[in-house]
Amino acid sequence: MAKAPVLTPRADDFPRWYQDLINKAELADNGPVRGTMVIRPYGYGLWERMQAEMDGRIKETGTQNAYFPLLIPQSYLTREADHVEGFAPELAVVTHGGGKELEEPAVVRPTSEMIVNDYFSKWVQSYRDLPLLINQWANVVRWELRPRLFLRTTEFLWQEGHTAHATYEDARDFASHIHRKVYEDFMVNVLAMDVVAGRKTVKERFAGAINTLTLEGMMGDGKALQMATSHELGQNFAKAFNTRYLSREGRQELVWQTSWGSTTRMIGALVMMHGDDSGLRVPPRLAQIQAVVLAVKEDDAVLAKVHEIGDRLRAAGVRVHVDDRTDTPFGRRAVDWELKGIPVRIELGPRDLEKGTAMLARRIPGGKEPVAIDSLAGTLPAVLEADQALLLRQSRELRESRTSDVSTIEEAVEATAAGGWARIPWAVLGEEGEVKLAEQAVTVRCLVAEDGSVPDSDDAPGNVAVVARAY
Repeated sequence: MAKAPVLTPRADDFPRWYQDLINKAELADNGPVRGTMVIRPYGYGLWERMQAEMDGRIKETGTQNAYFPLLIPQSYLTREADHVEGFAPELAVVTHGGGKELEEPAVVRPTSEMIVNDYFSKWVQSYRDLPLLINQWANVVRWELRPRLFLRTTEFLWQEGHTAHATYEDARDFASHIHRKVYEDFMVNVLAMDVVAGRKTVKERFAGAINTLTLEGMMGDGKALQMATSHELGQNFAKAFNTRYLSREGRQELVWQTSWGSTTRMIGALVMMHGDDSGLRVPPRLAQIQAVVLAVKEDDAVLAKVHEIGDRLRAAGVRVHVDDRTDTPFGRRAVDWELKGIPVRIELGPRDLEKGTAMLARRIPGGKEPVAIDSLAGTLPAVLEADQALLLRQSRELRESRTSDVSTIEEAVEATAAGGWARIPWAVLGEEGEVKLAEQAVTVRCLVAEDGSVPDSDDAPGNVAVVARAY
């Protein structure tokens, strides 16, 4: 009888494969309240690495981290009409506390534009206070009707940036900088994800924004996932909160603002974009463990050597873990590390030690080969970089091979039904066509210029709509 696969094959049932992998790779569990999740240590380790990489890029812009309260007075949300309308269906509201009914209900933050702007209006007095650049790492709650771990949960972790500027141009340029130099750089160069950078349509933009910039990734089943967004808020929130500054010319002026965010959804994207039937494949630049050194069986000389190899690799700058749990069968340990997507396994047994070699197993391209023990520290950094590049190349090849250029709405629907994306001229599609696509569960993921760059306006000549079914 054939041995049952560890995971449901992706081709058989992609959603089941996704759930299997999250469970067996020990990324997360469902929480006790519907739609919540418990992020397990291995999954949280991935988030910590994402945080570290992103936080460094955010701080390079001059942005500082702060923290704002989880509970927001309900009245705050009435100050910007489009914003409250956009979030109203997702709100969780606290009506009682300390055994009493609250005088004013408090909303559990779905996002922090409201409370941040209340304080911006106090902190900004003159042009000398601008730009004001704030970010926070926090949790938010949006009541989710169709939850799925990491992709759509009632509570999730994220970073949210909020800034105030003296001019429209400064705010526009800062939102663009975050979009390309923070988010896109991180996704391409760390997550090894080929993403499409574009502009949201009016229908799809953030509630209360005048422009939303997005990064869209193609998952392994051909669906799209919104990876991160950067918003130009114009002066909408400044008007609502009367956030003004004294200009150099001595006039009271409203500030111009941005907000931008990315979430633990990126862990779900990591699974769906890079995972295979054997489990995760973690990009080496992201991995908290880049190489695991395994003792095949209990042997004093082998155990001593695996620890020595671990020390050498650490000295070479490799993030390494030594697995000397010889009381657990080697095959089980190897499968577990493969499920977790550790880029490289170095396996050492008594026979290998006699030959002066170790077995090098590469998770991303697959395959094993014997490598001289003394050469590991010198060769492994280059191996990891090659595997990082391979993941990015595979991501790009998938998207390009499954994206079609079409000229009609019918062709666009057909392309997405076949498990891909479509590109259609915005002049052909337009807002009426966008509504027709939505009736077929297809959305405009973003608008791009003919050359693939981000257009300056919604109706710029030559704009192309990238459309897909999405998570």
